[in-house]
This record gives sequence, structure tokens and C-alpha cells, in this order.
Amino acid sequence: MERETTTSIVWKYIAIVLIAVTIALAVAMITLTNSKLKSRTVAEETTAAVSETIQESVSETVPETVPETEAPVELSATEMAIETGNSMLSYWTDSALARQQIISYMSEITDESSPNFIPADRRIAVFDFDGTLFCETDPNYFWYNLLVYRVLEDESYKGKASKFEKATAKKIVDLNEKGKKSNNLPMDLAKSIASSFAGMTPEEFDAYVQNYKTLPMPGYNGLLRGDSWYLPMLQIVNYLQANDFTVYVVSGSDRFIVRSIVKNSPLNVPMRQIIGSDESVVATGQDDEDGLEYTFTGKDKVILGGKFLRGNVNMNKTTAIIQEIGVPPVLSFGNTMSDASMAMYTITENPYKSLAFMLCCDDLERENGNTDKANAMYQSCAEYNWIPVSMKNDWTTIYGDSVTKKVGVDEALAPAA
Repeated sequence: MERETTTSIVWKYIAIVLIAVTIALAVAMITLTNSKLKSRTVAEETTAAVSETIQESVSETVPETVPETEAPVELSATEMAIETGNSMLSYWTDSALARQQIISYMSEITDESSPNFIPADRRIAVFDFDGTLFCETDPNYFWYNLLVYRVLEDESYKGKASKFEKATAKKIVDLNEKGKKSNNLPMDLAKSIASSFAGMTPEEFDAYVQNYKTLPMPGYNGLLRGDSWYLPMLQIVNYLQANDFTVYVVSGSDRFIVRSIVKNSPLNVPMRQIIGSDESVVATGQDDEDGLEYTFTGKDKVILGGKFLRGNVNMNKTTAIIQEIGVPPVLSFGNTMSDASMAMYTITENPYKSLAFMLCCDDLERENGNTDKANAMYQSCAEYNWIPVSMKNDWTTIYGDSVTKKVGVDEALAPAA
């Protein structure tokens, strides 16, 4: 009985110990679980904090996204022609008929959907030179003045000048000073220009003209011989070229002289696109042998031959256009009736829309104008459907605001050429 009691007590202790161990194990498990949960929470909180910090840092260093701007609206050919015309023709008054006509014309012929569209290779414009792009008379045409200088003033040549050259120069002086006209003066001038520079190479002749260009204009303050460009007309040339026009100068003056005037000037026209009156060119070893028979050799140099060949006025301008350009121009600009043939050829039965403009020398304050010539040209414009350009009313300037006409200079006396 006693033994059984002892055994029972032992089993009770064992049970108590097992229960205690079980409770201890349970407590340990709960503690471990809580620890892991707490660590995970801390980690998550730390990660979130770091992420937030990074986001704030990025926000501070990366600028806000700039909203996309709308792409610029592309102008149509018509709109472009109008916009560039308004901006490029700044020396023209808004009321100028010629300005309005040329901008309207350009808006049509550059629009591929227009029945008046002109392909770029047929956009050809021809300009007379003296009185259209460049000062016509001060006191006479550039090459008239050049001959007077060569024959009567140039110390290196005036003693060698022929009687014919001196007589021609004297006729020009009489015209300039007295208004005395002489028969055949244009032809005598052309012959004298050719003979007085005979033997020079083209380069030597160009150098001579370049030097003459640096002399002051006698009728103006602040203007040199080579700088007397009509600024509004240079804008017309630039406007045409900006719209894919090919521009030719078709002058009555000597071709070589016009090329030298254009060289180093604001008029951007290549030498090959300058047409004018022509004089002979020969080889140094050619003597009197015809060019049909003579062959240029390595020892030869090209020189001016001294003979006048062809005057480029009236119908000869049209002939030169046909021979040297090959297709009719669609725009013509001139200022005298010697440009009439060129103007009429341009607007007569042209397969493309075409216009002819004529300058009227009606400005007596800023330019050596001539009222009678201007009025006659206005009448011709009305008769032949040419568009008149008033130098007085259509242009805000002629040579630039720094240039002024000298007091006492009378209306131009030189005849139309």
C-alpha cells in the first residue's frame, strides 16, 4: 500500500514537470513568433521610409515635365509667298501697286494646286540695268561717264586717246552740261569704249572699273559710283530668288562693264546671267586673223579686241533672251522704251502667267528724275498693260537714308538708251 502511494506521487511529479516543460516551450514559441513579426514590421517600415526618401530626392532633382508645345503650323506656299513678301519688301509702301501685284502673283505661281502654278525651272525674270536696278544718270549713264573719265581725265591714257574718242567724250560733256544732243552718240560711245580699252585683259579691265567705282557720285552726298543701287529693286530680286526664280540682267550697257559693277555688290547674280552690249575679244597672237581660222595656243592671252560688235537694246534684247536663255521669261522689269521689246515678249502668248513692270523716274528730290520721261512712261504703261513703278510714291527710300541729292542738281538731261 505504501509502495503504491510512493509510485503515485512520483507520477504526479513527472506530470507536473511535463506540464511545466510544455508551458515553457509554448512561451518560447510565442516569444520567437512575436520577435519575427516585430522584425518584419520594422523592416517594412524601414523599406517604406527609404522608398519615400528616394522618391522625395528624385522629385527634387528631376524637373517637372514640361508640357509639350504644339508643333509650329507649316505655312502653305501661298501663305509663305505673302509672308515673305510683306517682310522682304520693306522699302516699298503698302499702297504701291507693283508691290501688291508681285506678292499676289507669287502667291499664285508657287501654289501647286493653282492653275497658274509655274515650275521652278521656268521661273525666269529679266531686269534692265541702268535706271532699273542702278542709278541711270549722274550726270549720264555709267559707261558714258567712264568714257569721259578715260579719255579726258585719266593721265595714263588721255594723251593716247584718238580724235574720235575725244570727239565722242566732248559730245557727252556737251549733253551733260548743255543738254546738246548729237546724232549717233550711243553708237559712237560703244565704239569708243571698245577702242579705248583695247589690248587690256578682261582682268585688267575689271580692275580699272573697280577703281572707277570708288569715285564719288557728283550729284549726291554719301554715295560712290559703284554703290548707286536702287535698294527697293534689290529687295525685289531677293524676293524672287527666295521663291526659286532665276534672275538675268539684260542691259543695253557694255556686258563687261555691267559684270564689273555687279562684282562685289549686293546684287547676287552670277556673271553668266549678265547680258549686255558686246565688244570683241581676241588672242594676243591672233593679229588680224579671223577667229574662224585662228587656234588659241598655250602662249596666248585673251585681250579686248577694240571692236564694237552688237548693241543690246530694243529687239536685240529679245534676240539675246532667245539665244542666251532659251525660254521666255515670266517677269520683265525695265524703265525706258528700249526695254519695250523685252516687256512685250514676256507678256505676249506666254504659256505661263506673266507680268511686265516699268519704273517711272518721277522723283526729283531723292533721284535725278525727269518729269517728262516719267509721264511718257505712265502713258505707255496704260497703253501696253505694263505695271508702273513710281520711284516717288512707291519707295520709302532709294539709296538709303544717309544719301542725299545735292542742292541745285537739275532734272536728268541724258536721253533714253
